[in-house]
Amino acid sequence: MTAAAPRRAPLAGLLGAHVVSLTGNMLTLIALPLYVLAETGSAAATGLTGAFATAPVVLGGAFGGVLVDRIGYRRASVLADLVSGVTVAAVPLLHATVGLPFPALLGLVFVSGLLDTPGQTARNALLPEAATAAGVPIERAVGWFEATERGARLIGAPVAGLLVSLLGALPVLAVDAATFAVSALMVAILVPRSLQADAAAEAGSGGYWRDFATGLRFLLREPLVRAVVLLILVTNLFDAAKSNVLLPVVATRELGGASAFGLLVGAMGGGALVGSLLFSAVGHRLPRRATFVTAFAVAGAPPFWALAAAPPLPVVMAVFALAGLAAGAINPLIGAVKLERIPAHMRARVFGVVGAGAWAAMPLGALGAGVAAERFGTTGPLLAIGAVYLLVVLTPLLGGPWRDMRRPAPEGQRPERTPAPAAR
Repeated sequence: MTAAAPRRAPLAGLLGAHVVSLTGNMLTLIALPLYVLAETGSAAATGLTGAFATAPVVLGGAFGGVLVDRIGYRRASVLADLVSGVTVAAVPLLHATVGLPFPALLGLVFVSGLLDTPGQTARNALLPEAATAAGVPIERAVGWFEATERGARLIGAPVAGLLVSLLGALPVLAVDAATFAVSALMVAILVPRSLQADAAAEAGSGGYWRDFATGLRFLLREPLVRAVVLLILVTNLFDAAKSNVLLPVVATRELGGASAFGLLVGAMGGGALVGSLLFSAVGHRLPRRATFVTAFAVAGAPPFWALAAAPPLPVVMAVFALAGLAAGAINPLIGAVKLERIPAHMRARVFGVVGAGAWAAMPLGALGAGVAAERFGTTGPLLAIGAVYLLVVLTPLLGGPWRDMRRPAPEGQRPERTPAPAAR
């Protein structure tokens, strides 16, 4: 009995730190665009801020993975949270003292996001060893890990909307800075240094760029992972347009303001939390490709069309909740595929390259949506993006590398990961 508790502590620490850190991110997701809208009154400025918030996600994911492999997953997670907390805290501090010009805000937003992705990558890379130590199947652990993100949306978004309505955006950003400190402390205390030893034992020592090239080469030679990245690249472009610009603008101007914004994000996050937990329980019995396409079709286009139709807020919330329920299966499916196909000693660098590829178009999505909303309003862009979104997520039905999304044979520890199967 006493020996079992320490074995569960690393997994509990990772999950707890992840939900705290991501809850803080949700506070910023709500507070930052509303702060910019209040200060500038400009959807274009809000879109530019969204671009500066997402661009470092791409850069940090692409170039930070190798560093995470080299310095260790646990240390990287703690360091990333501490630096991000300092930069977020600087926003309300500078505003309240010497002032915060818009270019300085953009700089702080950029620096804050630069280490956010490596920190999340580090926690993700520790997950298989933590799951093994706790005696938990990997698919279930992945489902729980993704459920923490959904839980963060459920908790953080409505709370952030309420707090912004009551206190303003800047105090909410100060709370976000505190969540980074709590996340760093949880990993430092609950995740032992020894947990990462096996995963990092084979980390490359041939130079930064050689290790980076190794991760990039792996991605290029793995058809299924490459196809996933290309699909997510496009859908994240659309999602960035919605979450960073179109949703806050519609919520502010038509649905009641910050509280409506928080409720909608929370409704989708709550639905996704339930969806992730359901998938963790029954996902191993479902056909992967059919589940993936169905979930994306329900989660993608309907929220755009609901915002364009502008029905009463409860109706929009119901659509967002249903979309979130379907979305709850998407990330666990992607996570299981990545963990099955990527060698342990390369996780951070390949995860980083995969994340950078998937997020590369997000700054353009935020920036383009801001310009489109200024020129054409929100209805036309919402309708058009929803239609294209639906067409894109149906492409896995065409076959090709998507046929390999099936679950690996029970007798094999991992599916093929070498260049040979990629040539088939």
